[in-house]
Amino acid sequence: MLRLVQQGMTRGLRELIERQIQRARLEGQLDRLEGEGKPLPDRPEDTFVDTGDAVGFRMMAQAGVVPEEIEIKQALAEQRAQLARLTDPVARKDAMAELARLELRYNIAREARQRFMG
Repeated sequence: MLRLVQQGMTRGLRELIERQIQRARLEGQLDRLEGEGKPLPDRPEDTFVDTGDAVGFRMMAQAGVVPEEIEIKQALAEQRAQLARLTDPVARKDAMAELARLELRYNIAREARQRFMG
């Protein structure tokens, strides 16, 4: 039973990747990419990742399609840097509130991905 659930999750992830790739293709984001028409380079780090998933993730990254979790992580780093520069107590309080809001969003996005992936 667990194996069937895991297979369904894998299928769901593949379908999500396919939809993202299809959307990027229709928007022209996959046109004239570096290496277009050439064989994929050998990447030993992808050994333990399903080939289709690895290709899909790489294509999404090259097309500039960034998962929400990564975008929030970048915003967190920027907010922490801003907080470190502030000296005004009121501005620091506001920046800390924004940092807490971003951390909450990041944890929600990370948990959603973990649940989706199994």
